[in-house]
Amino acid sequence: MEQTFSHFLRFIFPDADAVFDLNRPFDYLDKEFEQLFPPESNGKGVRYVDKLVKVYLNDGSEQFVLCHVEIQSSKGNGDLAERMFRYFYRIWDRYKVPITAIAILADENGRYRPEVYRQEFMGTSLRYDFNSYKIMDQQESVLRSNKNPFSVIVLTALLAIKNKKISDEGLKAIKHDLYDEMINREMDKDTRQGLYDYH
Repeated sequence: MEQTFSHFLRFIFPDADAVFDLNRPFDYLDKEFEQLFPPESNGKGVRYVDKLVKVYLNDGSEQFVLCHVEIQSSKGNGDLAERMFRYFYRIWDRYKVPITAIAILADENGRYRPEVYRQEFMGTSLRYDFNSYKIMDQQESVLRSNKNPFSVIVLTALLAIKNKKISDEGLKAIKHDLYDEMINREMDKDTRQGLYDYH
């Protein structure tokens, strides 16, 4: 993620260049995130990758980007929206800076698409909306035509979801295809290495 983060921001947010100062280095707050949220044993078949990144806006102010990547074969415990809200309020309580949160869902459950957390009791209510990106909703042709290097990562995940029972020969053909996709995009060595690491 660290080697491709600027591409990730541009991929998720079409106006990233207008909003973020992408010339300034990002600050990856992995240790701070782990202090706020000690590792816990996840449900069977569920893996989480969380990144808390300090970025700068073009006006010079700081903002945090919480990136939660959830890789799972089902909807897990179904508590993603609540977890995203917990992440938000603890990070806000600690740093008091604006936060945008993105949950990337790499499952194959078409009905599972959390993007809001609600709570209400006796006239007191709360609603927390967050960005949710469902890989299964994406179109292969659109990803192939997207010149952003991060689209290769999403394409890889999409093909993995679609071809779970593929043969070794079929898998080899997909890997060659994805390699060609990387070659077709102009990218520096670090970005290429970041894409390899994702695969």
